[in-house]
Amino acid sequence: MPTTRDGSSPPPVGSRSESVAIAALGGLAGGLVGAVFVVGVTLALKATLDFVSGQATWLIIVVPVLGLALAVLVLQGYGRSEPAGALAAGAPTQRGSPRARAWRTFPPGAIRADITGDVVDTAGEEERFPWRLAPIRTVAIFSTVGLGAAMGTEAPAAYLGVAAGAWLGDRGRRWRRLLRPAALGAGAAGVAALMGIALVGTAYMLELGRRHRAPLHAERVIAALIGGLVGWGINVAFDLDLIRLIVPKEPPVDFLQAARAALFIGTISGVITAFAGALIYRAKNWQASPVVRLALGGLATAVTAVAIVVIATPSAAVGPGGGAILWAENTAPLPAALLAVALLRASATIAAVAAGGCGGVFVPFLAIGDVAGRVFAPALGVGNDLAGAAGAAGGLAGGYRLPFTAIAMSLGLGGPRLATLACVATVAIASLTGAAARMMVDRFRLPCFWKRNQPH
Repeated sequence: MPTTRDGSSPPPVGSRSESVAIAALGGLAGGLVGAVFVVGVTLALKATLDFVSGQATWLIIVVPVLGLALAVLVLQGYGRSEPAGALAAGAPTQRGSPRARAWRTFPPGAIRADITGDVVDTAGEEERFPWRLAPIRTVAIFSTVGLGAAMGTEAPAAYLGVAAGAWLGDRGRRWRRLLRPAALGAGAAGVAALMGIALVGTAYMLELGRRHRAPLHAERVIAALIGGLVGWGINVAFDLDLIRLIVPKEPPVDFLQAARAALFIGTISGVITAFAGALIYRAKNWQASPVVRLALGGLATAVTAVAIVVIATPSAAVGPGGGAILWAENTAPLPAALLAVALLRASATIAAVAAGGCGGVFVPFLAIGDVAGRVFAPALGVGNDLAGAAGAAGGLAGGYRLPFTAIAMSLGLGGPRLATLACVATVAIASLTGAAARMMVDRFRLPCFWKRNQPH
């Protein structure tokens, strides 16, 4: 009998038509459960973040640091790590029942704040997804994202969606065949409900899965497609506004202007987010004690927040970056100020990850790319909305290395055709320049300080 990578037998399957039907049913059931759960959590996160954003400036600077401290306390203090080899030896390793320990015990060597890592590492083998760790990580997500650290909601949406789908498929033997498509469909639904674009949820989950070499067979694609449609349908049905995306309204005057915009905006957004992404992935694997990480990362978080407040506005310093986009839209800042804020926003996300924060970097990269793209808007003669939308797509492609998801977002946003074409071309340029920037970072990195793991 064939086995999965961990040696376990996969759920039995019948005929191809039966397996496709199971994939569709799993994607539908998982999508409904995952989307509802993710929307509820995201609405609570958004309300908490809005409350923090409305406070006095000193609280906007201090509260995210306290949130990071709480996230580290929950994950590193309350959370436990199962010693390597303990389960194989059959010896008790911790107090309490195994069922109780499962809700706070991480695998040996796990990066406890890395929620995207679990989604990637179990792609195609979702029966291995540790869904029982979702509650403790949800507390850490609220502490990090809800209290204003520079991390986003998309990784929580995917993680909590997959956890909900895996939980659904783990309800008993009769449900096991639904587990993989339910988990995949739930993750796609969570991201689609957050973004309001069906194909973004589908592409996000499938593209992330390819990092674990998860196959793109029909069953997997169907589950992700149905999940994405369910999440998008819930977003439309309830008229949700969970994330701010810029829709380009003013197209370039001709193809030459579109090409220039793609070249310059793709280069700046791709390079900045690629450098930030390379440092984020290394900060995630930083081999230092949680106390040292929190002290240095928290200090850097506060310093960058103060700098953003001085250059821009307090709201631009809090959360994953929506406030920075609003500042860029409403105040017509100079290009130098835009570039400074984009770099500081990147530094804030790196600092939050280094401190041990639990959240995503997809949305911060959108904001960084958006603000950076506007740097060239006056010189290129393009509208700020086009520069922001193209920069956001470039940031997603260059920093997060998800070009197909970025293209799906650009197509889903709509707008004039030439503006959409410019955004898609920006994705291509950002992917190339981002790859070159990452190669440069890899060549000159400091191996004394970073664990040389393949990043997620």
